[in-house]
Amino acid sequence: MIKTALLSKWHVHAQEYAEEAIQNEHITLTHVWDEQKERGKAWAEELGLTFEEEIDNIFSNPEIDAVIVASPTSMHKEIINKAARNGKHIFTEKVLAETEADAAAILQEVEKHGVKLMISLPRLSADYYLYAQQVVDKGLLGRLTTIRCRLSHNGSVPTKQHPDGWLPKHFYDKELCGGGAFIDLGAHPIYLTNRLGGKAKSVTARFNQTYGHEVDDNAVVIVEYQSGALGILETGFVSTGSPFQLEVYGTEGTLMIEDGAIRIKSINLENGWHSPSAAELPTNAPSAMSQWVLEIKTGEKADITHHDAYLLTLINDVARRSNEEGRRIEI
Repeated sequence: MIKTALLSKWHVHAQEYAEEAIQNEHITLTHVWDEQKERGKAWAEELGLTFEEEIDNIFSNPEIDAVIVASPTSMHKEIINKAARNGKHIFTEKVLAETEADAAAILQEVEKHGVKLMISLPRLSADYYLYAQQVVDKGLLGRLTTIRCRLSHNGSVPTKQHPDGWLPKHFYDKELCGGGAFIDLGAHPIYLTNRLGGKAKSVTARFNQTYGHEVDDNAVVIVEYQSGALGILETGFVSTGSPFQLEVYGTEGTLMIEDGAIRIKSINLENGWHSPSAAELPTNAPSAMSQWVLEIKTGEKADITHHDAYLLTLINDVARRSNEEGRRIEI
């Protein structure tokens, strides 16, 4: 069994990771630590685990094999590096770090100490992404010209039930988060377009603060790839009813994905639009946590890689600089 500690309930997905770990036959949760003592105590009591007030005691405990990190982004570098130095395998919420330099330093530490690191990039396991990658790899769209990916929700929109929106207030704390909508929800369009678009050449970003928060709640980023294709990444916390959209355009065809609806039109296929049947879609890949466990137990390389984690942070970092400096930035 992989004896694992939960490090912080700060992120909204922390509970989901705990539940998935509990359901995984190869993981045993043992301890909870949280930068907010009372929150951590309550979580440990709820899960029937031991609360550890000092995080260094987690790292020095020889009976703990791994950690699940859902702490503030600002704490990732220190926590993940300490875990690696103490031989703990690491599962972490995105993003890996606030800056490209910090991401590179983390990966260097992880590789130096030979531990297994996994970052949660769940849409890389989804059948629609795997289908899109197959379509691109087979050349059904010809030369790619544009990739547009949009993922937004209304977490910052005031309602009677939630006058400040339904997102936790700490999601607007720049010091803790490193940013707003783009560094959090925008991570999904980033890593999807990174995979489909190839190596990025430049980034131009515009972040807006619709409700006057310290961080962005609405963002559009244009990525130019070395292939000449353009990526349009859209995200935000201020859109009600906005569907997830992934659109891939090429010289010989178009692929449109909107929530569960997929359709493709290509000169390399029969005339007209085609919606793939369930049998034509790839099977969902194992979840990030399942891939992490398999790599720990067998050494089998995961589909979600350190390179994915690094590029996610890189695009985030360059987009932040582009917005702050009001200019296009070459990578």
